[in-house]
Amino acid sequence: MGDPHARKSTAITRLRSQLRKKRESLADQFEFKMYMAFQFKDEKKKPALFEMAEVVPVMTNNYEESILKGVKEEAYSYESSRELLERDVVQLHSPRWQSMRKDVVQLHSPRWQSMRKDVIGCTTEMDFFLWPRNDIEKIECLLFSRWKGEDDSAYKPIQAEFEFAHQDYEKLLMRLLARKDKNGLIINNPTQSMFLFIDRQHFETPKNKAIVFKLSSVCLYLPQDQLTRWGPGRMDEVMHPYLET
Repeated sequence: MGDPHARKSTAITRLRSQLRKKRESLADQFEFKMYMAFQFKDEKKKPALFEMAEVVPVMTNNYEESILKGVKEEAYSYESSRELLERDVVQLHSPRWQSMRKDVVQLHSPRWQSMRKDVIGCTTEMDFFLWPRNDIEKIECLLFSRWKGEDDSAYKPIQAEFEFAHQDYEKLLMRLLARKDKNGLIINNPTQSMFLFIDRQHFETPKNKAIVFKLSSVCLYLPQDQLTRWGPGRMDEVMHPYLET
């Protein structure tokens, strides 16, 4: 009968070859669910949970100019960008969300909706206050997928970690204080798996002035060969700890 893992690898390789001829990516063959959770230092406080409304895959190497601009602005390293540009890279964009290096997939989301029961159905532009504040422990994203066309199949958790600790992103935000840009600022976690797009706003009162950083969009990076690396459990089981009341 042969090794089932070898058969799966052969089938995926054949599919990727066919998709490359059509200028499509393996990520185009999946449907995604993506969630973002803000974990608080106070363990008694439940995470602020958001769900992306849609996720759309886009080839990253079509964005060479934008990627190299990020390198020039020291948002991320040239070495990591060169890897993205030289290999078959995909972006998964999510224009809305809802509250509740090899081939790389990016998942991008500028809109969200709260998972709180009292505000379900309210999709808005992402506008989460990141700094100055000291109550957030980390930002975490959870990713689930299934093959397109398999509507009766459950979404399965992808075995990948997307986390951004407060001490890491606060250190990078401090570097942005000297920048004059108001929009399009980018910071990334140490593993370069999560990129946060930041807006800088100025608030002025009769007594003082203040600079505030808000999260306006998020982008996840995932090696494309991990798209079929699913973990155990159903999506509702994985999400249960985040939804407990």
